[in-house]
Amino acid sequence: MKIHGVDITNPDKILFPESNSSKLDVINYYKNFSGQIMPFLKGRPLTLRRFPDGVNHQGFFQKNASDYFPDFIKTVEVQTDDGKNVSVVCNNLKTLLYLANQGTIEFHTWLSRIDKLNKPDKVVFDLDPASGSFNSLKNAAEVIREFLDKKGIRCKLTTSGKNGLHLWYTKRRTQTFDQSREEVKHLAEELIGLYPDLLTIEMRKDDRDGKIFIDYPRNSYGQTTICPYSLRATLNGSIATPISWEELSSIKSSQEFNLGNISKRRRH
Repeated sequence: MKIHGVDITNPDKILFPESNSSKLDVINYYKNFSGQIMPFLKGRPLTLRRFPDGVNHQGFFQKNASDYFPDFIKTVEVQTDDGKNVSVVCNNLKTLLYLANQGTIEFHTWLSRIDKLNKPDKVVFDLDPASGSFNSLKNAAEVIREFLDKKGIRCKLTTSGKNGLHLWYTKRRTQTFDQSREEVKHLAEELIGLYPDLLTIEMRKDDRDGKIFIDYPRNSYGQTTICPYSLRATLNGSIATPISWEELSSIKSSQEFNLGNISKRRRH
């Protein structure tokens, strides 16, 4: 079987046992939603999270392109503390489908593009609910949105597909990652001063006292964030999904959208 020039192997292999979703279901999802996900993938180094035997088996993160990846897979060399990585870049549908056929469930992207690796064009407020309360998480998202609005920053919203919410906005590529991260840290500290009972930047979970954690270090060189419209390695095939602020009140969890119901959002 070929789809868009990619040989599909073991299409009937079940990758999501709870929903009985196969590799072909995953490949068809990424094909059908390529128009939505590709703008977020293009031009960025990726970390892949692969589950060749399904999400109920051990998977692995992959930062370096495999030697056997075909020549049409674009790569970029990035410097790391340990030397260098050769990261995959997904700029077209053929690459997306090839990677999905390799058992890639999750696509994690850098906050910068390959032409200016140390100059981020995106900022993410990654919110994690320490206590598991999604209502508190939604409240935190709303107050952060209002806070940023007053500073002239218009942020967008994405469910993480697991437990959290991501508020994000684009920016001009004038700062290094170190400068951008410090700016986000200062904003987070200002927010904590306004909402000390709701928000925290404490790295240790034991020190968060049930507050919503703002993961500002996510805005660092070499760090990644889940790509909007990426599947997540959950049993039901949940999806990191952009939502409108008007939708937030009706969302019951960060796993609201999955392989079974995402087709209703093709218009978004």
